Amino acid sequence: MTRANGRQAREKRGRRAESIAAWWLRLHGWRILAQRARNPRGEVDLVARRGKTLAFVEVKARASQADLAAAIDARRLKRVAAAAESLIGKYGDGAQNIRIDVIWIAPWRLPRHLINVWDGL
Repeated sequence: MTRANGRQAREKRGRRAESIAAWWLRLHGWRILAQRARNPRGEVDLVARRGKTLAFVEVKARASQADLAAAIDARRLKRVAAAAESLIGKYGDGAQNIRIDVIWIAPWRLPRHLINVWDGL
């Protein structure tokens, strides 16, 4: 597999995981405000709202449950937090609770929603 093909496969897998995560959130009462919200400081996979809670959601897909734990770390969360901070003005009107969540997607498993993984906002 060439480098470009590998990148395309990862891109396709990532988009599929984000779609699964978005539907998972919708099934749990969330409204998806944006997918792949980009700004100069970075990108947030999903921006979702339920009532007065606004969540910036990082989605991670891995082949196994064990690989998921290593998929998110402080460096990645800082990047998401920086992007989220820039997006609050656009999506945060009326929100009383703003947080960063992570949704893990693994084959043959229900999505795992980790709530408020970053306390820096």
